[in-house]
Amino acid sequence: MKIAISGKGGVGKTTISAALIRYLSDQGKKVLAIDADPAMNLPGQIGLKIEDYVNFKPLSEMKEFIEERTGAKRGEYGGFFRLNPKVDDIPDMYSLKKDQIKVLVLGSINRGGSGCFCPENVLLKNLLSYVLIERDEWVVVDMDAGLEHLGRGTAKYVDRLIVVVEPGMQSIKTAYKIKELSKDLGFENIFLVANKVTSKEDILFVRENAKDMPLLGYVSFSNKIREAEKIGLPPYEIDERLKEEVAKILESLSLSL
Repeated sequence: MKIAISGKGGVGKTTISAALIRYLSDQGKKVLAIDADPAMNLPGQIGLKIEDYVNFKPLSEMKEFIEERTGAKRGEYGGFFRLNPKVDDIPDMYSLKKDQIKVLVLGSINRGGSGCFCPENVLLKNLLSYVLIERDEWVVVDMDAGLEHLGRGTAKYVDRLIVVVEPGMQSIKTAYKIKELSKDLGFENIFLVANKVTSKEDILFVRENAKDMPLLGYVSFSNKIREAEKIGLPPYEIDERLKEEVAKILESLSLSL
């Protein structure tokens, strides 16, 4: 299954993405995890330390590599470059690895306006298209709220878009903004996961205020998650309830197919 996960900043989207990825790996699944959020926190939440990888850079900052693949020349971004660069070797060559998991960190694209038609963007969008269409494994993409790296032609290959929300109106409003962006890209299967839930009333609040987006499940508010963040460990490794709740979310996800 190919899954994209989005949500308002601070709702715990990356924590839930990482927990889903770790659970799938524990079940013997091969998972390609894509960190498409500019904050680039997914590797740490999975349990990887980027500093252990010599000369690591997110793909968007690998200028020489981008020039090699696209034919673009530095300082000449108004010129010609290849629109279909070679990307099929990138997941194996440039991923961080843990158990059955490969993690690709895309990074952010610096630009003056939206919809940048630049070599970095072309390379990353071609990479995502390849991963979503051709790769025979689970793919989980940790997106920002803007769904920045996905294009119209790519989005239709995502099986499910999960929007993570908190029990609050600002979070719900962001979910609806993401839904509108999703329509423009061609997403059809949009679901919610509620995070930081403290009661049945919280779940009811989400259901009542986002009736047209099915709720897959929820993750409870947990002091263990906060503790894990303080000591620099993935919450998945110290919170058994998180594992149980993620398992139920994946079960609901499978039943939604």
